[in-house]
Amino acid sequence: MKEFSVKFILPDGFLIFKRPVIKTATVAKGTDLLTAATKAGVILNATCGGDGLCGKCKVVVNKKTVPACETLVESDLEVRVPKGSLEVRIKSSLSAEEFTKGIVLKRENAYKHSPMVRKIYLKLPELTANDNASDLDRLYRELAGKIDGVHISAKFASVKFLSGTLRDSDFQVTVTLGLKDGHFEIISVEPGDTTKASYGFAFDIGTTTVAGQLVDLNTREILGTRIAFNKQAAYGSDVITRIIFASVPEGLEKAHKAVVSNMNEMIGDLIKAYKVNLADVYAIACAGNMTMMHLLLKVDPSAIRKPPYLPATTAFPTIHSSEVEIEANPKGLISFLPGVSTYVGGDIVAGILACGIFETDELSLLIDIGTNGELVLGNKEWMIGAAASAGPAFEGSGLSCGMKAVKGAVQKVRIDEDLSVHCDVIGNGKPSGVCGSGYIDLLCQMLKRGIIDKSGKINKDTKSGRIRLGETRPEFVVAFKSESGAGKDVVINEDDIENIKRSKGAIYSAVIALLAKVEKDIKDVKKIYIAGGFGNYLNIENAICIGLLPDVERGRYEFVGNSSLAGARMSLLSTEALEKTGDIAKNITYIDLSAEPAYMDEYIASLFFPHTNLWRFPSVR
Repeated sequence: MKEFSVKFILPDGFLIFKRPVIKTATVAKGTDLLTAATKAGVILNATCGGDGLCGKCKVVVNKKTVPACETLVESDLEVRVPKGSLEVRIKSSLSAEEFTKGIVLKRENAYKHSPMVRKIYLKLPELTANDNASDLDRLYRELAGKIDGVHISAKFASVKFLSGTLRDSDFQVTVTLGLKDGHFEIISVEPGDTTKASYGFAFDIGTTTVAGQLVDLNTREILGTRIAFNKQAAYGSDVITRIIFASVPEGLEKAHKAVVSNMNEMIGDLIKAYKVNLADVYAIACAGNMTMMHLLLKVDPSAIRKPPYLPATTAFPTIHSSEVEIEANPKGLISFLPGVSTYVGGDIVAGILACGIFETDELSLLIDIGTNGELVLGNKEWMIGAAASAGPAFEGSGLSCGMKAVKGAVQKVRIDEDLSVHCDVIGNGKPSGVCGSGYIDLLCQMLKRGIIDKSGKINKDTKSGRIRLGETRPEFVVAFKSESGAGKDVVINEDDIENIKRSKGAIYSAVIALLAKVEKDIKDVKKIYIAGGFGNYLNIENAICIGLLPDVERGRYEFVGNSSLAGARMSLLSTEALEKTGDIAKNITYIDLSAEPAYMDEYIASLFFPHTNLWRFPSVR
C-alpha cells in the first residue's frame, strides 16, 4: 500500500517553544488526519472520538480549514494546526504536598514499610561436601530467615543462570523479590550488593489525565511527579466514547498504546531527571477507573456499556511490565488496585485507602469530582458507593470556551456591581478559556449579580455590553477579543450553563440519594473529602452557591488532591496496604443510582441554582 508523509506544523509558542514545532508521520493512503496526527505525537481535540460531531479537530490544509477526522491523506501533506485544536500536554514537577493534601499525607506511613518489590542481600555459606542442597534450595533456605510466613517461588528465568551468578559472585548476591498472587516470586538474582538501587512508580490512570510518581522504595521518598493529558483523548473525551472506539478494528490496540505511551514518557522523563537506571525500576502500582484499566491491559471493554453492564473483571492479576510494553525492568511487576463495579474502580478504592474512611467510627463521604463523579459513603462498619454521570463539563470539555486547568485558563472570577469582570488566569497571562473551577466561580458571580436566574437563563434586560445574543443563544462575555489570549471573545452561553447545571445536579443528587438509601442525613456526615485534581482549585463557598455541594459547615470539607495516586503509592510501598485494597473493594456495596427512583427525583429538583428546595441551602438563601 502506498504511503505518504504528513507534516504537522504546530503554532508559535506551543508548550515551551518560542518557534513553530514540526512533527511528521508516514501513513498509508486513505488514513484520516486525526489518526495521522496521533501517530506523529500531535494530540488534537476530538471529544466525539473522531465521529465528526464535535468539530474541534480542525486543521488547515492548503489554506482551507477542514476537520482532521474526516480528511483523508491522498498525497504528501503539510498541515497547520491551530492552537485551539490542540489537546495541550502538561508536565509538572509538583511536590507531594501540592499534589496530595493534608489527610492523605498524614496517612503516608499508616502501614508497615514493606514494598511490593524488595531487594535482599545474601551471603550464602560456602559449599561443603555435607550440604548437597541445590543452588535454588540454598537460596530459599537463606531467604526463609528474611521473609517470615510467606511462600517463595522462582521464575524460570531466575533459575536459568543461577549457578553461574552465584559462583561468579563468590555466593554474595542480591535477590529481588516481588509479591505476586499472594506469595513472593524471585524475579532477579544479581551479583554483589545492589540493594540501594530500588525504585518504583505509582500511577493514576484517569480518563482525562495520567499522573505518575517516581518513588525510592528504600526511603519512601517521592523523587518526582509528572502529570499529562491522557492521549486517549484523541479517541473521545469520556469512557463511553472510548469503549465504542475500542470496539472498532484496531481501536483497542490504539487506545492501549496511547496510555502506555503516556506512562513510558513519564518513566523516561523522571529517570533521566533523577539519574535512575531503568533496570532498577522493578515495581509499578496503578489505580484507575474500570474502563481505563481494561484499555491499559488491552482487555475488551465493550461489555461495560451493554446490559447488564459488567466488566471482564474488577480485580486484575499482577503482571510483568513486559506484558504491556511498559518500559521498566522487564522482570518487574505491575499491580493494579481492585475496583468495586463497572463505575466504581480502583481509583476510588485507592482514595478510600488514602483517606482512611474504612478505619474510622465516624460517618465520612468521599467525592471524586472528575470526568465521572464517584462517591463512597461509610465508616469501618459499612461502605456504599455510587457513580454519577457528571460528564466532562468540570474538566472544561464540551463547553464553548471550556479548557482544562492549564496556562491561559480562567480559574477564578469576580464580577463587580457594574458587571466588570476580573479573572485570575493560570500562568498570569491573557484568558484563553475557562476551566472547571473558573466556571463554578463564574456562575456563582452571575447569580449574585442577577445576570442569570435560578434556572440558568441569562437576563437579557440587564444593561451591559457583555450580555448579547450569540449565534443561537444568549451569552455573557467574560473577556473581549482585545483582552483574550485566544484571538476571540471568551464567553459563556446558555447551553454551557445548562451543561454545567446538569453536571452539578448529578453530583449533588447522587450525594442525597446515597444518604437516603441508608436512611441518613447530610448532618450525620462528619467529614466530606473532595478528591481529584479539580478539587485543588475548587472554592467551597462558590460550589455551594451553585448547588454542587451540600450546604454544611465548611470545616467538614477537606481537600485530598489526587487520592488515587496517593493510594497507589501507599500500595507500592506496603504489601499490607496493597492487601487492604482487596478488603476495601469487597466491603463496598455498589448502588446503581439509575435504578433508584429517589435519584431521578433528586436530580430533577437539583436542576436549578442552587436547588428547587432553597431550605437545603440556607447560607445561599
